[in-house]
Amino acid sequence: MPPADPHRLNLVFAAAEAVPYAKTGGLADVVGALPLELAKLGHRVSLILPGYPDTLRIPARRQIAKFSLTVGGARQTGLIEQVKDPADAGGVRVLTIRCDPYFNRPNLYQENGLDYPDNLERFAFFSQGVLQALEHVQAEGMGKVDVLHLHDWQVALCSVYLKHDGHPSLDNLKTLLTIHNIGYQGLFPAAQFDATGLPRSLFAPSALEFYGSMNLLKGGILFSDAVSTVSPTYAKEILTKEFGCGLEGVLGSRPDKIRGIANGIDVTIWNPETDGYLPATYSLADLSGKRICKKALQREMQLPDRDVPLAAAIGRLTSQKGFDLLLEILPELMRLDLQLIILGAGDPVLEEQLQAARKKYRDKLSVHVGFDEGLAHRMEGGADMMIMPSRYEPCGLTQLYSLRYGTVPIVRKTGGLADTVVPYKPSTAASKQATGFHVVDASGDSLLSTMLLALEIFKDRDRWHGLMQTGMQTDVSWTHAAKEYVSLYKEMGRGAGSGKPATAS
Repeated sequence: MPPADPHRLNLVFAAAEAVPYAKTGGLADVVGALPLELAKLGHRVSLILPGYPDTLRIPARRQIAKFSLTVGGARQTGLIEQVKDPADAGGVRVLTIRCDPYFNRPNLYQENGLDYPDNLERFAFFSQGVLQALEHVQAEGMGKVDVLHLHDWQVALCSVYLKHDGHPSLDNLKTLLTIHNIGYQGLFPAAQFDATGLPRSLFAPSALEFYGSMNLLKGGILFSDAVSTVSPTYAKEILTKEFGCGLEGVLGSRPDKIRGIANGIDVTIWNPETDGYLPATYSLADLSGKRICKKALQREMQLPDRDVPLAAAIGRLTSQKGFDLLLEILPELMRLDLQLIILGAGDPVLEEQLQAARKKYRDKLSVHVGFDEGLAHRMEGGADMMIMPSRYEPCGLTQLYSLRYGTVPIVRKTGGLADTVVPYKPSTAASKQATGFHVVDASGDSLLSTMLLALEIFKDRDRWHGLMQTGMQTDVSWTHAAKEYVSLYKEMGRGAGSGKPATAS
């Protein structure tokens, strides 16, 4: 038997969602795309998800093993199933942990705006099931797993269970926890702690206890071998009180630094040359299709067919995304010769205010409350500029789509937005580096002044086309990020990370 290739890693991803199987946000896009890119680089990659309704409908699922666990005082049975082999899923083996009482539900985390009351039990079961799956698939010849790559609070307990429950066959397994948004931590009442099945000694400030509650993300940070987040600037921001959401001390207690690796996007899906959602395709060499897309978008959104700057904003309608700042300056914007289209859902108050504004400014503003994948693509294809005034943004994906589509991003200077958009200045424009505009402060005044600058540059079509072209030439694929992750995985394999929890401060 030939020796194993030392450069080929055996990687397993565990997450609560991934495109195309289940999605509530950008986490699913990342977990759906990154494993595919790693497989292209020649690594063996598996993905483990809960057995949601969409995965249960996949034909020819293969049962690997059955296991039982006591969670929340009740015995539950789980099935480890393979739903896709590598040949059918871009080189990635897809497994699910099936437990219909927990996962065969209409939604992933909540219903009617309220979290499922048994979410702790559900994801404690799933996290233990992930480790069960690793043991079984190793036993059936998949080979020793090098790194278990965990994503967000839903699977953070995997690292805790790995260190405390005794899994001899996984003794050399390294765990990497990626934080996609530190605002979501998996907080549960202390009274529910026993549902985890972990010893009471772990409900302590040095482990899972967090101001009297239980914090799953904190446990993952402390017990994982390494921690990463989704952009270099966000990795620095979450070490501060302003952005750390109470976990800045825990993050600062780790002996190793938090690695920031900016996300990419799936450039086969987001490609203006082949995008089936667009009324006309276009490329860097021929932008004529973008003009067709603009006129079609104006018709679709019931705006006059006028040759004026067409701005767009897509995202959750929340203050975190800065939509309140956009509303604050809306009267000033509507006095200018431009049009604005907004797509999103979220805060009912913001939704109501935007709908009222739509009635007031029918010739200049169009609002679609909800989410429509096709419309999002058509907005990227037809808009001249994309507004993203987020108060914080771990990475952001919309600005990457915009770069790809020649839709100039106007972004708040924070997190991954700051890392991925080069701001317009005379020097960066002259050197053909500028790709967009930075809103320096999280304020209406800063957003308005940046919008006015962008509109002034838009008047000079040569300069504006320079921004578009530089953006479209930017590599926003997963290739660079995947190579950075491989480097991190290999550092971990050489001994980075002690395998012991850090001490929380």
